[in-house]
Amino acid sequence: MKARSRELLDRAIAAMVAAIDIYNKPDFPYRAESFTILALNAWELLLKAKWLAMNRNRLSSLYVRQGGGSKRPRYKRTRSGSLLTHSIDYLTKKLTEQKVLDEACRKNLDALAELRDIAVHFYHRSPELAERVQEIGMAAVKNFAAAAQDWFNEDLSRFNFYLMPLSFVAPPVTEAVELNREEKRFLKYLASLENTDADPNARYSVAVNIEVRFVRSKSLAATPVRVAIDPNAPAVRLTEEQIRERYPWDYRELTEQCRRRYSNFKVDKEYHQLRKSLANNPQFAHIRRLDPQNPKSPKKTFYSQAILREFDKAYKKKS
Repeated sequence: MKARSRELLDRAIAAMVAAIDIYNKPDFPYRAESFTILALNAWELLLKAKWLAMNRNRLSSLYVRQGGGSKRPRYKRTRSGSLLTHSIDYLTKKLTEQKVLDEACRKNLDALAELRDIAVHFYHRSPELAERVQEIGMAAVKNFAAAAQDWFNEDLSRFNFYLMPLSFVAPPVTEAVELNREEKRFLKYLASLENTDADPNARYSVAVNIEVRFVRSKSLAATPVRVAIDPNAPAVRLTEEQIRERYPWDYRELTEQCRRRYSNFKVDKEYHQLRKSLANNPQFAHIRRLDPQNPKSPKKTFYSQAILREFDKAYKKKS
């Protein structure tokens, strides 16, 4: 039978894997918010696993006491009558005070909790805001893997513990968007948590800066990308399935999308010249061999939804 702390640890890992899987989907409404909720849930379970391990796996150590002075402790209960457990805020505070939880990690969890609390008002319309949210998420994932290793000697390298850069999960935003009041307050709050003098190579972080680099590779089976703050960072490889998610349209579908989108669109010389001029840009297109293992195999070009922002400059959108 598993120890209670081990069972909570397994559930925490499962929750974080689910959070990452949701975030790495190509695009759908409420993706970032769903990630935030699941990632924070994963962290709460991890903190409770550590708390139990520090308290000889006694479940009573997690329960919120009510009143005092009685020889037999009384505990608070939920609306259904179940025993109420300590919140993530309580565990974060106590473990930080006991020097178990790193201060940078605590600040990251504070930012993540703030995101969760205002998720219903968060629309992530601004590119700046979307990037900042992802920086918090990247740090939350990184910190989670480090804490699991430090606290339980749990190696999470068997999982793909990374968030895809924004350029791979959503088309770029081309229009400037005014931040609403909640978004401005959140960015100001996040700035107050960050330490500009913090070591970028520290084991725990409040937020993680993201940079995408395309590098050459001899492999035909995968498209390599480098997600890094320096050129020596490890490379992340996309599977064929992820590539097709990032570049979902072939020539026929791209042409049909243009017909639906523009009032003055024609399949003519100008269209083909513009399309071909963008085909070599990995932001807009990916040229794939039909047989990746055969260097002489015919090629086919697939297009990202982001290519429409370039067509928007040449054609008139339907009203």
